[in-house]
Amino acid sequence: MAVADLAAGPERVRVQPDQTRLPSLTGLRFVAAALVFGFHAYVLHLVDTGTTGRVLGWFLEPGSCGVTFFFILSGFVLNWSARDGDTARRFWQRRFARIYPSHLVMLAVAVALFLASGKAVTMLELAANVLLIQPWFQDPGIYYGLNTVSWSLACEMFFYLLFPLLAVGVRRVPARWLRWAAAGGLALVWLVPLITLLLPESDRYWVFWLFPIARTPEFVTGMLLARVVRQGLWPTTAIGPVIGVAGLGYLASNLLPSEFQHVAWPAIFFSAVIATAAAADAAGKPSVWGARWAVWLGEVSFAFYLVHLLVLRTVLKVTGYERPLWLEAGLVLGCLAIAVGASWVLHRTVELPGMRLLSPRSRRLADRSGHLPMAGHPTPADRLPR
Repeated sequence: MAVADLAAGPERVRVQPDQTRLPSLTGLRFVAAALVFGFHAYVLHLVDTGTTGRVLGWFLEPGSCGVTFFFILSGFVLNWSARDGDTARRFWQRRFARIYPSHLVMLAVAVALFLASGKAVTMLELAANVLLIQPWFQDPGIYYGLNTVSWSLACEMFFYLLFPLLAVGVRRVPARWLRWAAAGGLALVWLVPLITLLLPESDRYWVFWLFPIARTPEFVTGMLLARVVRQGLWPTTAIGPVIGVAGLGYLASNLLPSEFQHVAWPAIFFSAVIATAAAADAAGKPSVWGARWAVWLGEVSFAFYLVHLLVLRTVLKVTGYERPLWLEAGLVLGCLAIAVGASWVLHRTVELPGMRLLSPRSRRLADRSGHLPMAGHPTPADRLPR
């Protein structure tokens, strides 16, 4: 990775124009994916729901906010790696090559599991998943149908569609206004749940969590933060304390209403983590999140997200709900190990070959360091995933 030159002031850097690799952000992707894994293990009752479970709930239930991390990260990395002379068509082709082959394979696995368990699959449910338009419907059977987590890929596809236009607007923001613009992006993130308070309660969840237009401010905030860091406007502070504060904010989200808990509140802390980690990478500062093992986990994290919920559901179906606490811990760790192993297989046999086959030839190698979309979903007690 190219080392950034020092800018004015000892704690800021000016990033070289051709610098694209941000290994710490790759490593942090798996942390966010693990949060979503823990959330799903909790809401599926794979862990104890008694007194111990209520304590664990403080650590696991907010994990759905991992999707917020990835939507901000998506905008950040795509704008960070954008280059003059690229075309919208080539950009869209690369993103399709990145996500669709793995999505299609895991959709087929989900359909097979549904049919094997005697559940019906409707044509609308299947078509919405194939076309990645699930969250445009307000029917839970559609937006959480089949491989539930793929609703977020539909949001990402919407972001990708808008990206060439958004990139023009973000590029035109004067450097002196970039930090204010990023703060404005976060303000829009907060505006969404405030608006939902004016809606019928039955519509709020779909709007603040699933509706792609409502999730776009997170993506735009990430794009603006990428410019902030590239312009040397973000201090190169140590990432550890920032992650520590983010962890406290994560736990504090348990005290907030659901309209603010999953998106608006964690967006503040995740924005700081992403920008700080990127600035440290740009300055050439070593980070545990940029270590080889962390980067490897980050590289398989997209595949991990696509497989993990199907693994959890399958194990739950086999074992049932009644089991001792010690066995629950073993089952969760076993599910984690199976999901990581399956994600490596999917990454090696589908994701990478799909990128080589479908990406524009001249950018295949460069795009390997790009962002992989991840997602989860908060599920109220009365909306447990199928």
